[in-house]
Amino acid sequence: MKSAIYLLSIAVLALGLYSFEVRQQNTQLEQTVQAQYTNALTNASEKLSTLQRSVSQSLLFQDQQALEAELDNIWRISNEFRSTISSLPLSREVANEWLRYVGNIGEEAKYASDNRDFEGWHDRMQVVNQNLQSLSDEWTVATSNFYQNDADLSQWTNVAEKETEQSPFKNVASNLKTYSETDFPLTASESDWLKKRDLQNLDDKEITKEQAIERLEILIPGIKDATYTVTKSKEDAPYPFYHIQFVKGSRIGYADITVKGGHILSFLSERPIQEQKGVSQQQVRDLTNEFLKRAGYNDVQIVEMRENHQAWHIALARVVGKDKAFVYPDGIQLKISKDSGELLGLNAMEYVQREEINEDQKVVPINWETFFRPGTHVEEEKLIYTENEAFQLRKCYEVIARFDSKQNETFRIVVDTENHDVLKVEYMP
Repeated sequence: MKSAIYLLSIAVLALGLYSFEVRQQNTQLEQTVQAQYTNALTNASEKLSTLQRSVSQSLLFQDQQALEAELDNIWRISNEFRSTISSLPLSREVANEWLRYVGNIGEEAKYASDNRDFEGWHDRMQVVNQNLQSLSDEWTVATSNFYQNDADLSQWTNVAEKETEQSPFKNVASNLKTYSETDFPLTASESDWLKKRDLQNLDDKEITKEQAIERLEILIPGIKDATYTVTKSKEDAPYPFYHIQFVKGSRIGYADITVKGGHILSFLSERPIQEQKGVSQQQVRDLTNEFLKRAGYNDVQIVEMRENHQAWHIALARVVGKDKAFVYPDGIQLKISKDSGELLGLNAMEYVQREEINEDQKVVPINWETFFRPGTHVEEEKLIYTENEAFQLRKCYEVIARFDSKQNETFRIVVDTENHDVLKVEYMP
């Protein structure tokens, strides 16, 4: 009996020591995290103050050299501030609004410096300077809670990470949103891009749940007579759609179809797939064309075909105009099984969003021999439409070029057909 009590006492003591050690480790870990957040918060406050002073100082200079130096500082500091903000325990709303607002300031500074648009910078930054000063003051008030609470990490993060009335960043978030909209209003191309993304341009007749299922069975005959569960998107969704889940034998999957017009946005089917190859690449092409005809996708062509051990992955793009240019933003992606040629996946969101094409853009020929360095061989050239950084759709040359070197490197280059700006360069392994 005494031995049992003795062993029990030893066990309780060991457990107590272990619990004490765990608490100590947790305390040390919290102190480490707390120190990191304190440093990041202090750094963010310093960067914000420095950014505000730099913007203010830039309005003093008329000398181009002095102004360019200040603009370079603004662009650099804005990037550093955004990086620091991303590491802090803030609510998503506050963090995103800071990233957008300060990012716009940095991009404006870079644009003014690159294009020597110094007068434009002075005009645009007068109000921004005042608003940034107000935001800096509100940030100081909000972050003072952290230090006033003796840097109580748990208490501060519980408030900072929540979008509530008690959040010290409530005013900061509200004013950031307001200033972002007034100081950096959306351009026409950005507004059009958002409308396409949220399918605001769809004005087709609405369909019922039953019609959505019928539409799906026409596109995917293999799931006919499956067991369906249909739900509708939430009232606050950017666009209304039906979410259809189905089960048929070993197949399970889902599809999203717009309420307006019954456009299929995505489709996914899962089932056991045999490893052996049952269909050839040409058969996959033929099956793809059959599906496109059945679905009414009569203006797209295959751009790329890739395979793995189970399926073919096919990328398609809309083709427009006399010159048969590919509209890359209007794409469709398909996944087709290798064992039977069955459609396993579809993503047609980009195709449904549909771009407005400006066919009046000039196509100025390029002499690739003088455009590229000697030793560069153009292996393929075609016309495409793609978006630039401002979300403007531009007609471009897409060139596959191989550069003679020890590595024998190959690149994909996208060049604007009118002004010959290089929009993209990609290394092709």
